[in-house]
Amino acid sequence: MTAPVLLSGAGRVGSGHTAVTEQWTTRSLAPGVTLRTGVVRHPGVHHSWTVTVQAPSSTRWTANDPDAPATWAEVSTRAWADDTSRKLTEAGFPPRVEGVRWPDYADTPHGLMGYRVRVGRFATQGEARTAASAVTAAGFRTTLSWTGYDVQEPADQQNIHVAVIDPKVFDGSVEATHGGNVAQRETTSALARRLNSLVAVNGGFFVLSPGDGVPGTMSGIGAYQGELESMAVGSRSALLIGDGGHDIRIADLTSTATVRAGSATHPVEGVNRVPGTVRDCGRPGSTPSELPWQDVTCRMADDLVRFTAAFQADLPTGPGVQVALDASGRVVSVGARGGRVPEGGQVLQGIGRAADWLTEHAEPHSRVKVGEVVRTTGGRRVTLDGDDSIVSAAPTLVKDGRIDIDAAAEGVVDPEYTSFGYAWANVRQPRTLAGTDARGRLLLVTVDGRLKNGSEGFTLHEAAAFMRSLGAVEAMNLDGGGSTAMAVNGTLVNQPSDAAGERAVGDTVQVLPAEH
Repeated sequence: MTAPVLLSGAGRVGSGHTAVTEQWTTRSLAPGVTLRTGVVRHPGVHHSWTVTVQAPSSTRWTANDPDAPATWAEVSTRAWADDTSRKLTEAGFPPRVEGVRWPDYADTPHGLMGYRVRVGRFATQGEARTAASAVTAAGFRTTLSWTGYDVQEPADQQNIHVAVIDPKVFDGSVEATHGGNVAQRETTSALARRLNSLVAVNGGFFVLSPGDGVPGTMSGIGAYQGELESMAVGSRSALLIGDGGHDIRIADLTSTATVRAGSATHPVEGVNRVPGTVRDCGRPGSTPSELPWQDVTCRMADDLVRFTAAFQADLPTGPGVQVALDASGRVVSVGARGGRVPEGGQVLQGIGRAADWLTEHAEPHSRVKVGEVVRTTGGRRVTLDGDDSIVSAAPTLVKDGRIDIDAAAEGVVDPEYTSFGYAWANVRQPRTLAGTDARGRLLLVTVDGRLKNGSEGFTLHEAAAFMRSLGAVEAMNLDGGGSTAMAVNGTLVNQPSDAAGERAVGDTVQVLPAEH
């Protein structure tokens, strides 16, 4: 039987067994705005393609996002690994069994996560694919793996861009923006050119597939020009850009909303999303979970959703009731779902018991008020003004100057089902990161991955360690994978990982020059 090799899961930039070489260039884009471009290499590392045998995996959820975890697991139990190793040996495929440890997350187990089984080391992907075909023909489920994505060995190369914005010096502004339409996707660089921004990065998680909601709408809290345009999914990390970028914080946020008609009230559980459909879960009454779970779409039988003027698309249709309000909150119509948000007004859609409530209480020509509250998990209320914005994702990476990754609490991994989020969190991927340092400066970071120009990306822990190395006292993970993009003066400077090129995203963070 092949003896397992125990591998650490808490790697970081600069760790490992080889020397690190770094090449950095720095340029000033404006007073208070600096761009650093770097290539980090471990020249003594030699990675290869290999065949990974996958294990059957139990999971509570399904997902259809291109960046979502696979339904089969790379890491499983010792019993599975021993049995698979024996069968591979009998079939003529010498295996190697590798023990994989948990990364150093704040809220997951430590020590051994499980075991993976691999066959061969190959110089090219084509050679590995040929070997995988033979292993598959022998009755095994396989996938190709590049060992440079494994945290257990240093990366060959990581291509990194770091933008540093000092609000004490910079006379421009920083804002999160969806470009004016929450129901439309746009590339980071295209919006940057339209806004004439100095630096731009992609923002938070958003809906990609019509089966998960309206593509382009955010799957987490989002606020733009002081208006709440999507609600939190549980308590997750958010970048609060206050006073046009002069007051920047990172905090876990929750949101609540209530509609009032006379003395009657009803909770609003969504803003600008399809009633009954909650991407990334995390709302009261959502099933199968009221907790946040990355890349999982939950359902709600009873749901009330508000649509704002920023929702510039056809409204969702289907069973339920719709109430249209004018700018003063007066009910202008009650009827079937559909149509468009009236100019300057808003729309409420209800299904299930929420539809019954609207029918009973939202009478034509009456007034209806909607109140919204955003709070930190500590209970502090967040007041939004016209030059404030919020962009959210998950998880927190650095807190109070220390690496503090709450991966399970923010729903990006599941300790009970180790296959959930394994590739998303524990394997090197393209990442977009945001943080603040002790001087109050905003740090916006991208790292390319998936072998774009040789770059392999970061794991979540490597991302946290890198942000800490920059001096971040607070840091978080923004949307990554194929969404990762940075534009400088409207030109894309990184290499997105999607084969089709830069991905259109839901919202962005833009660093804008002052208007003179």
